Amino acid sequence: MSKQRIAIVGTGGIAGSHARAVTALADRAELVAAVDVDLDRAKEFAAQWNIPATYPSLTDLLAADRVDLVHLCTPPNSHVPLAVECLAADVDVYMEKPPTLSLDEFDTLVAAEEKSSAQVACVFQHRFGSGAVRLRQLLADGVLGRPLVALCNTVWYRDDAYFAVPWRGTFDVEGGGPTMGHGIHQYDLLLSILGPWEKVTALAARQARPTQTEDVSLALVTFENGAVASVVNSLVSARQTSQLRFDCQNATVELEHLYGYKNPDWTVTPAPGHEVIADAWSADLPDVPSGHTAQLAAILDARAAGEPTPVTLAEARNTLELAAAIYASAFTDKPIRRGELAHGTPYAERMGGPGAPWDLPGS
Repeated sequence: MSKQRIAIVGTGGIAGSHARAVTALADRAELVAAVDVDLDRAKEFAAQWNIPATYPSLTDLLAADRVDLVHLCTPPNSHVPLAVECLAADVDVYMEKPPTLSLDEFDTLVAAEEKSSAQVACVFQHRFGSGAVRLRQLLADGVLGRPLVALCNTVWYRDDAYFAVPWRGTFDVEGGGPTMGHGIHQYDLLLSILGPWEKVTALAARQARPTQTEDVSLALVTFENGAVASVVNSLVSARQTSQLRFDCQNATVELEHLYGYKNPDWTVTPAPGHEVIADAWSADLPDVPSGHTAQLAAILDARAAGEPTPVTLAEARNTLELAAAIYASAFTDKPIRRGELAHGTPYAERMGGPGAPWDLPGS
């Protein structure tokens, strides 16, 4: 298979991670174009990464150049129209999180993909580190027994200045606070391990930051397989960490890192009588860090094999629906079941629904 021609659309902060991923896979892919509404910024980015062409818009790129895959690194409110434009041109998309601002928007994207020969992959890179791959394998093989209890914490720190960027801290442009923009990576990994969720009961609060959204949320989640989990997302935590813990019948498996993990970040504690699990975990385990490179490699593998691209829209929707349900539960003070947020209802139309409680009259 010839080298895949890749363009990066949006050359802000996260674009560098995408450029590093492509250059790390230089035998399989090449950067051919950079796109930004600020053409000078695109040119500066292109010079940094040795990219031969720059354009001020996706439309100009698609009209002038042949690309196999577009990496969308723009603010969240632009994801759907840009992805739809790529799909109309039958160009595959690798789209940053959160994929859309709402479930209804997401379903617009699904409809566009159904009409195209191209596919959309969503950036949920923590699924692809070797530790997560091994954990899913051991659960599927029954080695760990049934998953019982899980903890998922994304407790980070962002100061007031962080929210000075105009599109941050809003439901209408960013889609939400740490539930949408930060913790989504950890609980997407949680969902990739435990499968479909069933019900969520949640709280959200604006504790300290100058934001329209929450700066903290907490959720209790039940799963179809009977497992239960707690999910905490915070931007007010001075000691930053990202933690996952899975208590299964035969072992506890834990992960602690910050923005990406390697094998040493995982800990396996076998239950009494199941000490062999430690060997099953470590046997011939490659050390593939989580990150954009690991996911892009999986995407290129799928393209070469003619298989669906990971992570599919169907998988990503399960994650986005949990985000919507956390907001709906927190703001309505009631449990939300998967599938309950039907098209056209307030929390399907907008993550914040009619508005956060602190913004409503009388609050």
